[in-house]
Amino acid sequence: MSNSNRTDFGFEEVAWAEKAARVRAVFESVAGRYDLMNDLMSFGAHRVWKQFTLSLTALKPGMTALDVAGGTGDLAMGLVRQVGKTGYVLLSDVNGAMLERGRDRLLDAGMAGNVECVVADAERLPFADASFDVVTIGFGLRNVTDKPAALRSMLRVLKTGGQLMVLEFSLPTTPGLRRAYDAYSFNVLPLLGRFVARDAASYRYLAESIRMHPNQEVLLEMLRDAGFAQARYHNMSGGIVALHRGYKI
Repeated sequence: MSNSNRTDFGFEEVAWAEKAARVRAVFESVAGRYDLMNDLMSFGAHRVWKQFTLSLTALKPGMTALDVAGGTGDLAMGLVRQVGKTGYVLLSDVNGAMLERGRDRLLDAGMAGNVECVVADAERLPFADASFDVVTIGFGLRNVTDKPAALRSMLRVLKTGGQLMVLEFSLPTTPGLRRAYDAYSFNVLPLLGRFVARDAASYRYLAESIRMHPNQEVLLEMLRDAGFAQARYHNMSGGIVALHRGYKI
């Protein structure tokens, strides 16, 4: 950012107040093909990354969980299974089109009664303090304009002892991987977006937004600055994806 009134939208610099609307337009455009594109873009690896995240929640039946920017509900479905019929899961997203897809997928999977879908801004979560045992955000933080505000908001709604889990694209650490990953991201992804989702520009933005997102160490410090304790991260797929975790004490 060149000043406090501007921020990144991919490789563009835009007015701070403009980013949210532009991100919303991207996801409204791709919502219908979002899940198919995730499988194609990652060769199915996103399912492994999400399963690893779910394996570390430590959720038990009767507990509560919030999936922020949860979109079409992949993590939310796993959370519902973990908390059981006596628990509660809330799926939130700022984008109504994505959230509608998530709600439909949950209903199609027979999940109702202990799960709710709410349109909500990650920076200003409209939930009571100390409401959730676990908060997850998968591939959503990089699209948030004010990331520190979102982290503080997620800390606020966690119960004491609760865990935040941030699953996000990050900086490849395996030697030689970054060049191949860049070539794939900036050449193949827009082509897939063009032919499958009929929207090359949105997938070009998604590739650019990954490059503008804080790397592993910077995001780790952001969690600590927001007030999370025992913060750490786990690299996956050579650092293409990282899972950051922290606790409220």
